Amino acid sequence: MFNKLISKLLPYMPEKLVWIFSKRYVAGTTIDDAIKACKELNSQGMKITLDILGEFIKTLDEAEKNKQEYLEIIDIAQKNNIDGNYSLKPTMFGLLIDKNVCYEHIREIVKKAAGYNNFVRVDMEDTQCTDMEIELFRKLKKEFPKNVGLVLQAYLKRTKDDIKNMLDLNTAEIPVNYRLCKGIYKEPKELAFKKYEEINEHYIDDLEYIFQNKIHPGIATHDKPVVDGAYKLIEKYNVPKNMYEFQMLYGVTPELRKSIIDKGHTMRVYVPFGTKWFAYCTRRLKENPKMAGMIIKALFCRG
Repeated sequence: MFNKLISKLLPYMPEKLVWIFSKRYVAGTTIDDAIKACKELNSQGMKITLDILGEFIKTLDEAEKNKQEYLEIIDIAQKNNIDGNYSLKPTMFGLLIDKNVCYEHIREIVKKAAGYNNFVRVDMEDTQCTDMEIELFRKLKKEFPKNVGLVLQAYLKRTKDDIKNMLDLNTAEIPVNYRLCKGIYKEPKELAFKKYEEINEHYIDDLEYIFQNKIHPGIATHDKPVVDGAYKLIEKYNVPKNMYEFQMLYGVTPELRKSIIDKGHTMRVYVPFGTKWFAYCTRRLKENPKMAGMIIKALFCRG
């Protein structure tokens, strides 16, 4: 009850106060902030994926502006020799306003990245977007087979069927590339698994199916039992190191992240940045009220 109350009140707290907690998990508000963070991570042996914060826009003018920001960050990251790629959310480009306009914006971004022989990940959002985002990914994959990937959420009951239904995209020459995460959006129990153990079980089941079909996963988790389960599957199927990577969010579980790197596995860190950090952080708190207690501790008890 307390956590839910705090998560509802947080959007009304001063941004400067919330930033005390949020700055650990957001690389900054500017491109310069993001590039600095990326260089530091690269120097520690990690790859990155850059993400400009923003989602669920209200106007197509915002979509145009967001596209231009992505085109700019791609050029700047390449000029700075950043070892990384890019992630984006389709609702940031008007998916829920005009999906054709959204597609054209994202296509231009993928084309720009492809010109540098780079890669763009299409994030998966809440279930009102799932079918549209799979459709969008299919269209992009057809034109840019090496340069686009998709996020899948293991807590959704449909995810394994989605993987099966997209097997036609997977080839030995160009394996389809998914980031498999647990999922963060608040969904009804009819659509999503809710219990911790249940979600972990289905994550490992999805990951095993991915390995069985020689698909390339980004194993996106901060949960040690899931990491340990992934290790067992990698050994069981003798998966080559170039056919998977681990992925984590910026600022989260650095000790576990280091242990994965020390074992010789590829690690990619998701680096979010931008002026929309406040909405990003408060939105995540509404979806995960248990984090509220962590924030209060960070704000008032951190020494």
